Order: sequence, then structure tokens, then C-alpha cells
Amino acid sequence: MAEAKSASGALASQPVERPLSPHLQVYRMTISMFMSIMHRMTGAALYFGTLLLAAWLVSAAIGPEAFDTVNGLFNTVLGKLVLIGYTWALFNHALGGIRHFIWDSIHGYDLKTVDRMSWMTLLGSLALTGAVWGYVVASRGGL
Repeated sequence: MAEAKSASGALASQPVERPLSPHLQVYRMTISMFMSIMHRMTGAALYFGTLLLAAWLVSAAIGPEAFDTVNGLFNTVLGKLVLIGYTWALFNHALGGIRHFIWDSIHGYDLKTVDRMSWMTLLGSLALTGAVWGYVVASRGGL
């Protein structure tokens, strides 16, 4: 722990309390912080969702009974929620990647643009997910 110096340059008897390192409790959560966390989480979720996609493709290769079983699992309420979540994670991560690509080109670093792009990523991913699943519902006559 560091000790403070007095005006004369002598060491004061009271140590200065300083944080060891900043923590999340120190900062106010911003949309760009939230979207950065979501980008990492959706990246991890896509690994597991891709395993489900692979299982679906493998079941199609195995035969009609296996394919019907996997389709039956995806046709449950929980299965549909997982598929909707996977769709959102895919769009969110893709749009977040575009946002990072723009930053890699050394553009959009002012705070107003960072916040605007973060909101566009979130709202865009929700809109695209809604559009895809709206099309699915409309083409199938229901969810």
C-alpha cells in the first residue's frame, strides 16, 4: 500500500486507499458494454446451436425415423424457443461482427456513434429475428 506525502515531502502516517483494479461495480453499464458482453455470449451460444444443427443434419442422413425424432424435439415449445434464440444469437453476433469490422477500419469511435451502432445491433438483430420467424409462421400457418 502506498503512503501519502505531506506538503513538506515527508511521508504521512495514513496510507492512501486505492483500488487494486477497476471492477464492474465501479462502472455504470452502458449499451456498448452490454453489447460487448452479448457478442461474447452469442458467440459461445452459436457453438452449442451449431451442434444442434449438426445433429439435425446427421439425423437426416441416418434416416426418416431419426429425422422425425429430431424434428419432433425441435417442434416442442422448448425446441422452438431454442431455435428462436439461436436465430437471434446468429443475427446479433453477425451484426456485432460488422460493428467490429467497422471499428477495425478505424471508424466510428466517437461515443455517440459507438452507442448508436450498439443500439442498431440490438434492434437490428431483434427485427431480423422477428422477420425470419414471422415468415416461418406465415408460410406454415402457425408456429
